Amino acid sequence: MSAPGVVDARALADWAGGRGLLAPGAEVRVEALAGGSSNPTYRVRGGGVDLVLRTPPRRGGLPTAHDMDREYRFQAALAGGAVPVAPMVALCADPAVIGVPFYLMGRLDGVVYGRAESVRGLPADTAAAVGDELARTLARLHAVDPVAAGLGDYARPEPYPVRQLRRWRRQWAASAAGPVPAVEEVLTALAARVPDVGPDRIVHGDYNLANVMYERDRPERVLAVLDWELAALGPAAADVGQLLAYWGPAGRLLAAGRGGHAPDANPGLPTTEGLLAAYLAECAVAGRGAGGSTAAERGAAGADHVARDELNIRHIPFWEAFAVIKLAIVCAGALGRAADPSGERRERIASLVTGLTAIARDTLEE
Repeated sequence: MSAPGVVDARALADWAGGRGLLAPGAEVRVEALAGGSSNPTYRVRGGGVDLVLRTPPRRGGLPTAHDMDREYRFQAALAGGAVPVAPMVALCADPAVIGVPFYLMGRLDGVVYGRAESVRGLPADTAAAVGDELARTLARLHAVDPVAAGLGDYARPEPYPVRQLRRWRRQWAASAAGPVPAVEEVLTALAARVPDVGPDRIVHGDYNLANVMYERDRPERVLAVLDWELAALGPAAADVGQLLAYWGPAGRLLAAGRGGHAPDANPGLPTTEGLLAAYLAECAVAGRGAGGSTAAERGAAGADHVARDELNIRHIPFWEAFAVIKLAIVCAGALGRAADPSGERRERIASLVTGLTAIARDTLEE
């Protein structure tokens, strides 16, 4: 059975069967899953498998944000390491199979605390551990050597913020939001304040509570980091700014009318200052474990790691403002994916774009 008008389950089953993932002739059921609103996600069951299918959107969408190979490779590179990810099963770059490139990954049974109701009932100490582990998992990601992980070919000679600004300008131009001068003003202000960056880290690109799955029986332990569509190599501070953007006013605006802002729903969750403290504390631990054959060398590596990240932390207002304006551009891009981008939906998205742009401007001016 197919998800109506979206995935040809028979074609998918034949492809999977040809690679030994299913018995020949087996049938599968494909059901759309909640979440993954940018890159659609489906559950695939039958023939002895229970997998997750990830595809780019079939219409609209912004260029460069839906690279299945990128998502697959970054997660495959992290498999078995300090940063938990879903198990990668198979990648198909041929759009002829089901109409778009796609990949299959193992299905995980965990909990995502992306909405206020999901954290509201947690004991305060559990909520504190959820937030603490969110920050520490990000620090562990930034401690991974991208070259050793096999991702060195994603390095670029041009500085990350320069190419990211160019990319998001293009995506803004490709959106259906119409002229919003304030967005251009923020992008221009960011371009005038590009910070120096240190060595490349693995940057998730959209790190926040809604993109992290926790163990069901141990809610303070991360089961997997999800949604790697914006992964790249760049400065660690870019992810930190993104996390803080979701934790603050931008996150509150996005959550308005949707049940409330998760970080505000439980007093046990850390403040933004608490998140930063947990992140930097784990940077020190992760740094001490990286490089060097003697205790002195490992200690020096750890100190250097923390020093570089503290240097980047000084630029957090830049990265937080950049994260917020990216959220505005993503909202604008949603118009292109809407079946009927008019009326109430258009007004809601336009209001979000305006509000997020104002938050980005204020953050940059702090």
